[in-house]
Amino acid sequence: MAISKMAKILIASHQSEAAELLEALQHQGICQILNAEEGMVCKDIPDLCCSGDRPRDIEDFLNRLKKSISFLSGYTPGSKGLVAAALSPRIVIDQRRYDDAVADKDIPPVVEQCEGVASAIDKLSNEREGILGTLDQLGPWAAMEAPVEQLRQFDKAVCLAGLLPGQKYDQVEEGLSELGAGIQIVGTAGNRYACLVVCMKEQMLDVHKLLRAADFETVGFENMTGTVPELIEKYQNRLTEIDQQLRHQNAMAKKLSENMLKLQIVSDHNSNLLNRETARSESPATCSTVIFEGWVRQKDYSKLEKMVSKFAASSLSRIAPAEGEEIPVEIENANIIKPFEVVTRLYGMPQHFNIDPTAFFAPFFIVFFSLCIADAGYGLLMIVMAAFFIKKMQGDTKLIWMLGICAVATVVFGALTGGWFGGAVQQFIPALNPLREKVMGFDPMEKPMIFFGMALGLGYFQINTGLVIAFIHNLRQKQFIAAVFDQLTWLVMLNSILIFGFAKAGVVPAGIGGICGKLILLPAALILLLSHREGGWGGRLGMGFYNLFSTIFFVGDVLSYLRLMALGMVGAGLAMAINVIAKIALDIPYG
Repeated sequence: MAISKMAKILIASHQSEAAELLEALQHQGICQILNAEEGMVCKDIPDLCCSGDRPRDIEDFLNRLKKSISFLSGYTPGSKGLVAAALSPRIVIDQRRYDDAVADKDIPPVVEQCEGVASAIDKLSNEREGILGTLDQLGPWAAMEAPVEQLRQFDKAVCLAGLLPGQKYDQVEEGLSELGAGIQIVGTAGNRYACLVVCMKEQMLDVHKLLRAADFETVGFENMTGTVPELIEKYQNRLTEIDQQLRHQNAMAKKLSENMLKLQIVSDHNSNLLNRETARSESPATCSTVIFEGWVRQKDYSKLEKMVSKFAASSLSRIAPAEGEEIPVEIENANIIKPFEVVTRLYGMPQHFNIDPTAFFAPFFIVFFSLCIADAGYGLLMIVMAAFFIKKMQGDTKLIWMLGICAVATVVFGALTGGWFGGAVQQFIPALNPLREKVMGFDPMEKPMIFFGMALGLGYFQINTGLVIAFIHNLRQKQFIAAVFDQLTWLVMLNSILIFGFAKAGVVPAGIGGICGKLILLPAALILLLSHREGGWGGRLGMGFYNLFSTIFFVGDVLSYLRLMALGMVGAGLAMAINVIAKIALDIPYG
């Protein structure tokens, strides 16, 4: 339940063993190596330099490997979808198999073959799409007996081929007749006619104007010779050839997919190698020594020291961080809290001088989640699904564990509010209703004000918890003024206002309410005068007044927690509606 303490380290290694040292560091995974721009050594010692040359050969080969793997993934036997791939067990590779794959000289030729097959398939597929489009274009003109090149061979006349909307044909025919031109229908394409329009060249402008107004779509037969039936037969024959070639190329791709595992191993190897070589090239160095600057958790420093000591020409030392240097942050929590680190990492890690909020918001997250679902039946379903995914998935399952923990709380709160798949128990299993009522604390549909008060109370409690945490943190940091004027004053004033309000409502004695009413004035004055402690008194008072006005923002924050109630009740209402529909459907006689 804390932020890990970090140690700044400096590793000096001879050029001859720097690569092996980086491989060991990468394998151990406890040290973050900084590049020359991030580190301070180059800035403090200008004589040190880094080559900055990226290992282009490794990078290019890795990109080719990734493209080959992506291409072959569709041809691998038993290839799975996204969810199935996530749930399927990962292949465990022993060291010998790994070394054999890395040393395999046939991998580069396999990559070249993959590139060739992928290029051929892409080219053939594009040609196939083009031919299909051409056949679709030629279809309406199959009845035209004249070779298409003759349409371009008139001396004094012009012949236009195109598609004309059927509803405008009569209008166009009449207009062309007035211009001394003619039109003939050759075929149909949906609700359009494939037409030939013939006119004298001197009438072409007027004819074009008429056709454009009628949405006439010109069809060109560029680079085509012969009759349309001959062209269709030609393209269909070519389409058959392309399909045969595609089948051959797909068979080759399926054969190449037998090398998928080796390609994946070599890809991982080259990815790690690229990271190491990049770190080496971006680290400051002399002609004989490479300097690695980085960070390690203090508890892992002894492990790192032991590992570096195995290299005769390398040394490890601890150095002080530079002033203002950004310190990396890593959080550590108990196993029950670890799943909720997902939320912390999603919304942003705290700074190294702050506190880890995970353990503090986790209980609220669990309770709020259960309030939003508010149904024990759906909670049980979530528990079953979480258990299934935890068992099947490999890798990080923190998110699933978090949902599983929240599902347990959902079952508890759902049982207390009588929510079991909406009103399924009452409607479909009335015999269990007495048991449901026995464990039920209250029904939100009948007593919504209890839910209302619970949501507001939890919101108010969480806001106060945040103020208390900030107050204690400032005390530990010896920032006593900030603790008093930024947190304690608000704690006193907000709770005094609450008690004063309860006294007016008759919930607490009027005497206590009167004391709290007077007590409000002290923190209000301190907030007005000392909540902003920089600049002149004019600015201080202005910001103090603004901060005091922010009391209304706290009210808004508390009211925003009513969304928990809204989500819970809307979800319950939808579940009940679905149950009613299901019951109506079951009551319908069939047959």
